[in-house]
Amino acid sequence: MAEIKDPENTILMELKGGTVTIELLPDVAPEHAGRMKELARAGQYDNVAFHRVIDGFMAQTGDVAHANMENGWNPARAGTGGSDLPDLPAEFSKLPHDRGTLGAARSANPNSANSQFFINFKDNHFLNGQYTVYGRVIDGMEHVDAITRGEPPASPDRMISVKVAADA
Repeated sequence: MAEIKDPENTILMELKGGTVTIELLPDVAPEHAGRMKELARAGQYDNVAFHRVIDGFMAQTGDVAHANMENGWNPARAGTGGSDLPDLPAEFSKLPHDRGTLGAARSANPNSANSQFFINFKDNHFLNGQYTVYGRVIDGMEHVDAITRGEPPASPDRMISVKVAADA
């Protein structure tokens, strides 16, 4: 188990195989890190599906409007929504999209990220400078690697729960 240095900026994501520990990077992307904590504390990420999972690329989730159990799983709409909160401005940095990093999913508009994010399965440096990096998996990447593939998967894996470590 990874040592948690800053519980206020650490996310504990429960997946079917176990816990994924994510270190947020508020010094690099304060708005995105803050949004993830806000939505986690509100329980909005709980039961949300991984709606786009591409082998050798990344696993995308976080559509709190269309991909959780309470709102119903709608594969046709999953990936098209966000939260009720306003979109975030891009917070591009020099951090590379390495294996295990979290990137903010968005539309063609760089300032359209909201609640969706992806976890890179491998180094995806072609994304550098185009998508905000705001966290990295520090433990449990094997559980991310085990997420069911598909666009969308027929029977998607879900984030069972997402909590800020300081609250756990």
